[in-house]
Amino acid sequence: MNIVVIGLNHKTAPVEVREKLAFTPATLRSALTHFGNSHVEGRISNVQEGVILATCNRLEIYAMVNDPDRATQAIITFLSQSRDIPVQDFSSYLYVYHNQQAVEHLLQVACGLDSLVLGEPQILGQVTQAYEFALAQQSARTVLSKLFTAAIHTGKRARTETGIGLNPSSISSVAARLAQSLLGEVSEQRVLLIGAGEMGAIAVRSLIKRGVSNITVANRTIEKAQELAEEWHGRAVNFQTLPQELRRADIVITSTSAPHPILNHDMLAPIMAQRSSRPLFIIDIAVPRDVDPNVTQLEAVHLYNIDDLQLQVEENVNERRAEIPHVTEIIQEECTKFQTWFDSLGAVSVITNLRRQTEAYRQRELERLFNRLELDERERELVATMSHRLVNKILHQPTLQLKKEAAAGNGVAYFEAINHLFVLENTGTNQR
Repeated sequence: MNIVVIGLNHKTAPVEVREKLAFTPATLRSALTHFGNSHVEGRISNVQEGVILATCNRLEIYAMVNDPDRATQAIITFLSQSRDIPVQDFSSYLYVYHNQQAVEHLLQVACGLDSLVLGEPQILGQVTQAYEFALAQQSARTVLSKLFTAAIHTGKRARTETGIGLNPSSISSVAARLAQSLLGEVSEQRVLLIGAGEMGAIAVRSLIKRGVSNITVANRTIEKAQELAEEWHGRAVNFQTLPQELRRADIVITSTSAPHPILNHDMLAPIMAQRSSRPLFIIDIAVPRDVDPNVTQLEAVHLYNIDDLQLQVEENVNERRAEIPHVTEIIQEECTKFQTWFDSLGAVSVITNLRRQTEAYRQRELERLFNRLELDERERELVATMSHRLVNKILHQPTLQLKKEAAAGNGVAYFEAINHLFVLENTGTNQR
């Protein structure tokens, strides 16, 4: 068996590509039912388990597969069909890792080494959530459960044993820094948060630390908006009042889960006409994007999306970058532990196949013997017991040695040799 990861992220694909492949919680649950569930129509062939890690900066599918090449193509086809986007529109942005590379990659992601903001704290929670989603849909079982548990443990170790999370930052806090760098003193600015999700809330909290106090929260569900507004001593409004709120706001932060833009040129044009050339700074940290890029055609509208945040420099990034070697050591330790466990699965599979084949031979020979000899029930039982003990004694030492070699990292060569020497039937379980 093989572990593969197929994905793209902020390093390989621009936001206009990432947003086309974005999943909502509902579509994510639906997609996971196609991984490893033999009872679902449209099950992806060659895939036994699957976990989808979908964030604003990355989409990665982790899978346990028989044939990596065939499974990779099947998953890419599934992505194309489920997101209704031609393969040629995103395939060039993908990366594919197998086995140890795939394991190391997930552990790096969980530790924040592959994030837009080095060491950012949100990714560990997102990895955990992706695993919990897969567990709920029963698409993560033995192998991927072990892998994601190892990744979460590694991420926690990195943050407690090193300084990779020193003065933690996130996309949201970088958005707040961007607002301050554009406007200078932000304490008197009026902030409108559109959407009541976690990313937007973190951005507003970062602005509050910089002195902002005039905050309005707009959300489709007014109860959630009121909850945040009360925390910040601000105002809660529903989406119907957005035009009035946009007229009075100085900084707009959007972070909804809407599948299409909620702000565009035609909506903002009459609003900007009433603002007397007063600039409007919009920071869109949603994927898919909440704001149509055509709003920049309007005078005094300044739009920044999640990819623009990459241009912002973290003032403490050098301190965290110095921690990378220490985090890498932890990753290698945990990767070795997982690999040892994973290799041991191959030993179990080979041993099971060898014992199954040997038992089949034993039963056939017993049947032939009993057909030729007239033995009573007691005599048959004695012969059967003797043959069973003989088989166990013959296989005992090779079984111990095989487990030992697997634990030492030499399992694959021994598995292949035993499969070849005994012409074992490959059942497709836990062999690579």
